[in-house]
Amino acid sequence: MDGRAVAPAAGTILNALATGTGSAFAIDLETTATVELTSDSDIVGDIAGRPDADATLIERCVELTVSEYADAAGLDETDVGARVRTESEIPMAAGLKSSSAAANATVLATLSALEVADSVERIEACRLGVRAARDAGVTATGAFDDASASMLGGVTVTDNATDALLAREEIDWTALVYTPPEQSYSADADVSACKRVAPMARLVEELALDGRYGEAMTVNGFAFSAALEFPTGPMIEALPDVAGVSLSGTGPSYVAVGERESLEAVERRWDERDGTTRLLQTRTDGTQTT
Repeated sequence: MDGRAVAPAAGTILNALATGTGSAFAIDLETTATVELTSDSDIVGDIAGRPDADATLIERCVELTVSEYADAAGLDETDVGARVRTESEIPMAAGLKSSSAAANATVLATLSALEVADSVERIEACRLGVRAARDAGVTATGAFDDASASMLGGVTVTDNATDALLAREEIDWTALVYTPPEQSYSADADVSACKRVAPMARLVEELALDGRYGEAMTVNGFAFSAALEFPTGPMIEALPDVAGVSLSGTGPSYVAVGERESLEAVERRWDERDGTTRLLQTRTDGTQTT
C-alpha cells in the first residue's frame, strides 16, 4: 500500500521559545512525502537530493503512525515496514518550518498508505508529527505552532507546552520571504536569551489572540532578532510598507505580509541583499493527501 501527501511551509507570528505560546501561518512552499508500506518491519527514510541527510524525523513519523493506527488498518504493527521519501522546495534550516512540513506530510502519507487518513482528525495527525520531532531532537519547543499552521492552513495560535490549539483563522495574504545564504538550526537556538524577551512575547500573544497579526509579527521580529542576534535591517527596509514583518522562527529568513504592490517594492530592496527572495501566497488548505 502506498500513500502520498504534501504539506506547506509556514512563517512566524510569535516565536514560542520565550513563553511556550507560539503562532504561525502557512505559506505556499511545499514538502511532498511518499510512503510505501512493506512487510519486512524495517522503516527506511530517504530525503531527495540529500543522500547523507539524517532521516530520523521522517522514519520516526512513520513508526509512530504505524504503532498508533496499524490495528485500525487491520495490520499487525510488528510486521509493518515502510520506505519513506520526502522531496521539498522549502529551504532547510531557514526558519520556514521545513521539519514541521516534512513531519506532517510523512504522517499523512502514512495514514493514507494505511487507508485510514479520512478517519483521523488532522490535529491528531499533527500531534503525532510533533511527538516525532521531539523524539528526533529537531525542535526546542515541539513546534506545535509551526506544525499546526502547516497541517491546518491559515493562522494558528498554540500552547506548545500542552499541544493545545488556542485559535485558528483563515487569512489570505501575499507573503514575501527573504532567506540569507546562511543556515540556522532551531535546536541550536539560544533559549535562555529568548526567555529574556518573554514580556514582549506576552504582548505579541495578546495582539495575535486579538487578531492583530501584522502588529504581532513586527513586535516579535524586533524582539527575537535582538535575542538571537540577527540584523533588523531587512525589517526596517520593509516598514512601513507592509502589514507585518518578522524574523521567521530562529532565522535566518524574514517574512513580510501585506498588499502585493507594497511587497513588490520591498522585494526590490531585499533583492539587493545576498540570498533569495520569494513572493508567495499564504495557504488556508494545509496538508493534503494526493
